[in-house]
Parts: sequence; C-alpha cells; structure tokens
Amino acid sequence: MSAAPTQGFMGPPAEVERQIRSRGAVLDMAFTQSIYAPLLARQPRDGASVTRDLVYGTDDRHRMDVYRPQAGDAAGRDVILFFHGGGFVRGDKAEKENIGQYFARLGMVVAIANYRLAPKHVWPSGAEDVTAAYRWLRANVAALGGRPERIFLVGESAGAAHVATAALVRRFHPPEGLVTPGLVLISGVYDAELELRARRQFKTASPDPRNEPYYGSDFARYREMSTVHLIDAAPAPVLITYAELDLPQMQVQAGGLFACLITKHGFDPDLHVVPGHNHLTQVYSVNTGDESLTHIVADFMSKHRP
Repeated sequence: MSAAPTQGFMGPPAEVERQIRSRGAVLDMAFTQSIYAPLLARQPRDGASVTRDLVYGTDDRHRMDVYRPQAGDAAGRDVILFFHGGGFVRGDKAEKENIGQYFARLGMVVAIANYRLAPKHVWPSGAEDVTAAYRWLRANVAALGGRPERIFLVGESAGAAHVATAALVRRFHPPEGLVTPGLVLISGVYDAELELRARRQFKTASPDPRNEPYYGSDFARYREMSTVHLIDAAPAPVLITYAELDLPQMQVQAGGLFACLITKHGFDPDLHVVPGHNHLTQVYSVNTGDESLTHIVADFMSKHRP
C-alpha cells in the first residue's frame, strides 16, 4: 500500500485541507458542497466537448454523457466509463461533470453513466447496468473517437460496488466477454455481509439507509450478494483506493477486497490512500487544481497503457 504522492502532485489548498481534517471521517454533503460548489463553478471547461444523454438501455436512467477532447487526434483514444456514487439510492451523471472535463483535457474519451437506483431497483441491477453501458459504449465508442478495447471501468462509492460486481463476477460479463485494460474502484462496498454484521463497530444506523434499499431485508442472502464471495473472473489490473479520512467501513472494505484478490484469486491489485480527503471530498476535488485522487488514477492508467 502506498499513501505517498507522485512527484509534482498538487494536493488541496491548505485552508481546504484544514477544514476537511477538522471534520474528520464524516459523510456530510452540505459541508462538502460548501467548500467545492464555488471551486467547481470555476472549473476549467476549455478543451472538451460534451454530448449529453446518449441512450444505452430501456430505462429512463440508462443515459450517459460523453466528454471528448477538442484538439489532437480524432480517433484511437483511451476511454473511461465512470459510474457515480450516491449510497445506491441517489446520484446523477451531471454531478460528475468535473470527472469528464478533467480526463477529456488529458486526452481521453470519458463516458459518465447513470444507472437504476434503489429501492425501486435492487441487487444486481447496478452490475447489470454497468454491463449494459459497457456493451453500448464498446459498440459505439469508435465513432466517438475512442478505442473499444481500451475502456477503463471506474466507479466511486456505490458506483465502485457496481463496477466490481460486473467486472469480477463472470456471470455478469456480456456473452462476447468483458475486455478492459483496468478497473478503478474508489471507496466502494464489496462485502455487504460484513457491513451487516459490523453495524455496531461501524456505527451504522438500523435499518441501514444505504445498503438495505439495494440489498434488501432478507439478511440471510447478504453473503450471496457480496462480491468478495463471488469473484471468479480471470486476473486483471485493478486499482483500489480509499480516502485518508474515509468512513471506517470503506477503509476496511478496500483492504478486504485487496486481500481477497491477492490471496484467493491471483490478482496483483494496486492499493492507494487518497491523502487529505474524506469519502466525498476526494471526488469533488477533481478539476479544481487538486490532484490528490487524479494523480493516482492517471498513474495507474498510464502503467496499463501499451
């Protein structure tokens, strides 16, 4: 595991980091937006074009926005397919414009996808939507300037849970197979059974407002819905991250998946801590000049680029 930044990496401004550290390991959207709404309002938007609401499935939530560089080669670019967080019950692609803008300016095609939400849609709807979005993008991304065989699958929080299930469990792969140069999993849930059994230790409310809408109230089934117990995909490059001030369960989840992939399945994943941030601020900081998360992700992608 490495928490050390790459040479030249830019972290949060000193006052922003001070505010984040003063609050500790919290999940506080109002606090996060009070810091980052002004910064994101001024985020760079030059050099990228966006095509919104491309339809990849039959549900109203089956939509993605695609960000592309305006300059340089018109084809053959690496691709990111990104899935937002939101505790399985909320979230929208529009809130992650900063991800699309930032990585498009680095020269990548970036698709930010919505997916169906709980409680109307339960496990494994998220994994199914990741697969559906991947299949659509693979079939269409060449026309958008990307390389179909170079689609990195990236998710944060609930989105990371869905990406992990879709990519690491073969029954969710499309019939033609799932080809990716790498997975990026940012502070996700990979063991629903653990979070159920450790509610006291994690100080989780009961009923659990995050997991129960998606995994349901038949607790005897949580093990069979936990990705760590289902992994059967062939080893592939994986980056697992969590924030220095992340919620305790997210830190444990990252370590648990890392250990499981190495000791049981022959993977050689990367594991990194995002310094100076909590669960929410690490992603909100993207495209504000803060490279705490993006330098780790970009380094991983560069390492797995031929």
